[in-house]
Amino acid sequence: MVTFETIRKNETIRTYIVGADQSLAALGYTEHSFPHVTRVATVAADILSQLGYDERMIELAKIAGFLHDIGNLVNRHNHSQSGAIMAFSLLFDMGMPANEIGIVVSAIGNHDEGTGVAVNAVAAALILADKTDVRRTRVRNRDMVSYDIHDRVNDSVTASNLEINAEKTEILLSLSVDTAISPVVDYFEIFLERMIMCRKAAKTLGLVFRLQINGQNMM
Repeated sequence: MVTFETIRKNETIRTYIVGADQSLAALGYTEHSFPHVTRVATVAADILSQLGYDERMIELAKIAGFLHDIGNLVNRHNHSQSGAIMAFSLLFDMGMPANEIGIVVSAIGNHDEGTGVAVNAVAAALILADKTDVRRTRVRNRDMVSYDIHDRVNDSVTASNLEINAEKTEILLSLSVDTAISPVVDYFEIFLERMIMCRKAAKTLGLVFRLQINGQNMM
């Protein structure tokens, strides 16, 4: 059986993740390496765990989360589709059953806000985990004078928490933002489409997505 640990320790996959992140670094993007993909894997799995999904589905969410950005090795454009194809090849060679490959690659292929749709529970959890990963440790450029809007917004987030309520009816992204670094409106300028995608993904899981910034309800 292909497990998350199998994937995490695979040297070919780790090489692809490093290469994908290097490509994005060259383009000026924030960090997309092991801290990001590990966090996405963990959060996606935790979402499904809290909602009572079975252990194998939770494991598939972790696998999809860890693999979701490898397509950036090919090109940032359509990276979700190229990543899904790469993941298909890797998982097929490892002997993963077709039904499980289908779940993982459909989640990866649908995680980008340009074309993605929460087609299943794993895809929904992946979207929520990926699109809510905003934090200052993702900023590579430490020269504030040359910050672009993505650098400013990520650096301004001093705390971030994604939590499902006790009734299992809502999922809340709570952010603390230092408005001296970036005004709240900048967050919506670059993340509004992602937050709308999160709202749709939450609905797939039977949840309502809420966004709170500095204690104020935004969505």
